[in-house]
Amino acid sequence: MQTPYYLIDKSRLLPNMEKIAFLRERSGAKALLALKCFATWSVFDMMSDYMDGTTSSSLFEVKLGREKFPGETHAYSVAWAPGEIDEVLASSDKVIFNTAQQLRRFEKVSRGHTRGLRVNPGVSTSDFDLADPARPFSRLGEHAPEDIEPVAELINGFMFHNNCENADFGRFDAMLGMIEQRFGHLIRRMDWISLGGGIHFTGEDYPLDRLAERLKRFAGENEVQVYLEPGEAAITKSTTLEVSVLDTLYNGKNLAIVDSSIEAHMLDLLIYRESAKMQEAGDQAWMICGKSCLAGDIFGEFRFPKALKPGDRLSIQDAAGYTMVKKNWFNGVQMPSIAIRELDGSERLVKSFTYDDFAAALS
Repeated sequence: MQTPYYLIDKSRLLPNMEKIAFLRERSGAKALLALKCFATWSVFDMMSDYMDGTTSSSLFEVKLGREKFPGETHAYSVAWAPGEIDEVLASSDKVIFNTAQQLRRFEKVSRGHTRGLRVNPGVSTSDFDLADPARPFSRLGEHAPEDIEPVAELINGFMFHNNCENADFGRFDAMLGMIEQRFGHLIRRMDWISLGGGIHFTGEDYPLDRLAERLKRFAGENEVQVYLEPGEAAITKSTTLEVSVLDTLYNGKNLAIVDSSIEAHMLDLLIYRESAKMQEAGDQAWMICGKSCLAGDIFGEFRFPKALKPGDRLSIQDAAGYTMVKKNWFNGVQMPSIAIRELDGSERLVKSFTYDDFAAALS
C-alpha cells in the first residue's frame, strides 16, 4: 500500500472496546464516542457493538453521529448558531447548551427536546493550559450554581467535562467529590449526568473496578443515568501512521525526511510540542522530519538498528486521536490514506485522497 496512510488495527482497538464494555456492565454508565477526537466512521460498525452512541462539538459531527453510529446522538457546541439549531435538533436525541443564555435563546424552538447544560466545576486535571476546560476565564460552561438555578427547570441533565488526559483515579475521585459537594442539590434534580471525556481509563494499570464502583455509587446516590464521553480512551494505541523515508542527510545529526508532515498529519504534536512515538531498537540515532517547508516539521528523534535509507518504511505509533480529525492540506502534502487491519490480519484501503480533494478544499 502506498504511503503515507493511517492504519487502524482492529486487534489493537478491541482491548479498549472490551474495557469500555466492562466498565458499562459494572457501573451502569453509558459510553458515547467523542467525535472531536476520532470520527473515522469505517470502524463505527465495530465500535457500536461496545458503545452507546456519539457526542459532538458541532452540527457536522452531530449529523455524522446520527448517520454512521447506531445508538444515542448527543449534540453539544460551545455556541449554536440560529441557522443550524433546527437541523441540530432533528439529528439528535439530546441537545446540550454551553450557557444559560444559549438555553434561553433557543428555549422555544427546543421545547419538547431532551435538553442539558454544560457545567464547569472549575477543577483542573490538565497540565496543558491550552486544553484545560477549567482554565481561568474559561468560556466552557456555566460556573456558578446561582446562575444555573433559574434555568434548572428547563433541562433534565448536565454535562461536566473538565478532565484532560487524567490517568489518576484518585484525582478523578476527588474531583467528583468536589462536584457533588458544590452542585449536588442541582444534580439530584436531573435525570442524567455526563461526566465527559479525558478520563484515561483504558490505560495500563488503571483501576477499572474502582472507577466502576465510584460511577455506580454516584449514579445511585443521585438517582441519575451517568454518561462518559471517551475519545482518546476509546482509540488509544490502535492506529499507526505509515510513512516512507524519501531522503537522508547529516547536519550535526542524522536526518531522515519522510513522505508525511507533523503539521499536516499529526498537528497536536506540533501544538503541544511533543514527540511522536515509535517502537525503538538499536543504537543508530535519527531525527525523523516531515516534508513540508516548516523548519520545525519534526516528528522526533528515535533509535534504529541500522542507518536509514530512502525507501525504508516507518510506523508512527498512537496516531488516531486528534490526528485524522485535524489533518490538513498544508503545503499540498499528500493526505494520508486510511486503511484498516481486520481481526484476521487482512488489510484493506478504505479511503484515499487525490489532487481533486486538495483543489475542492479551496476555492
